Amino acid sequence: MSLVLTVDGDCWRRHLLETARAQPGLVPVAKGNGYGFGLGRLARRCQWLADHAEETGAALDLMAVGTYSELPEVATRYAGDLLVLTPWRPFGPALEQHDARVVHTVSRLDDVAALAGHQPGARFVLEQLTSMLRHGMQRRELAAAATLLGEQGIRGLVGVAVHLPLNTASHLGEVNRLVNEVVASGLPTRTVFVSHLTADELERLRAGWPDFTFRPRIGTDLWLGERGALKVTATVLDVHQVERGDLYGYRGRHAPRAGHLLVVSGGTAHGIGLEAPTGDQSLRSRAATLARGGLDAVGLVRSPFSIDGTQRLFAEPPHMQASMLFLPAGARVPAVGDEVDVRVRYTATAFDSVVVS
Repeated sequence: MSLVLTVDGDCWRRHLLETARAQPGLVPVAKGNGYGFGLGRLARRCQWLADHAEETGAALDLMAVGTYSELPEVATRYAGDLLVLTPWRPFGPALEQHDARVVHTVSRLDDVAALAGHQPGARFVLEQLTSMLRHGMQRRELAAAATLLGEQGIRGLVGVAVHLPLNTASHLGEVNRLVNEVVASGLPTRTVFVSHLTADELERLRAGWPDFTFRPRIGTDLWLGERGALKVTATVLDVHQVERGDLYGYRGRHAPRAGHLLVVSGGTAHGIGLEAPTGDQSLRSRAATLARGGLDAVGLVRSPFSIDGTQRLFAEPPHMQASMLFLPAGARVPAVGDEVDVRVRYTATAFDSVVVS
């Protein structure tokens, strides 16, 4: 009676090892809901990868989390260092963190001295401002940071961090410019942490900058890169036959035609029916959004639940822990207790259980 993520363990673990082997300097990212697996499970898997260094050919000495609040869940399950991706600020939970294993991210010049004053000897990376325009320092700020480190004798710089946007043809031009800025700044580091680069882009960067170390931070492609190993199912909780015009649901809707109502596990508390904004700006995507809005007006929205390979319609908006589906007459009707497939966005779904074989 749950929304369950089932993982083919052999297939998944093989993919993790292959990714670590193919990505020298890998920094696994575990943040948010742990990509559906949970932060604790991913931290244990990072330790497993570290223990298989001989097999992958690389020591896994660092993993990344999203926020300082996520550190306690992973710190007891992974023995290496912990990079916090959210920039350090002189307020909030960042001030309570003094674990020597933590590597901070600093994205403002003022915070370089503030961190050194608050926690002498703290290790940190300096984040550069990319075309994302989210966090980071520009060229002159990097140079000023280099001067500040020298004048105040601040140690602990681990590298420079670059967070790149998605959906671009190539990042090479931007990354080459950013690395040139690191060289020009005079910062005492030749390590750059990067995200969203292809294997080919990384190979070309390493060839073009042989005196630099590029360390890829990878989340989605690592944990969710082998979709064939992942299966999400929901349980059929109840089945009701309806005739055209029959009333049902919270809002007293009328059945559009004869068929069956299926009550299945999985609702808004799991993330079902809650759609994150998409980056697709194509006319086709916009038309699909308008179409969904029109369907919603008459209570006919395609759900993520599939029966015999066909996505079925929501009979009404999903409830907190269950959803009602409409199954037209003539379709095979699952029995109570059967499982149906569910297509979800893993980073926005809370599963009742995760089963790894």
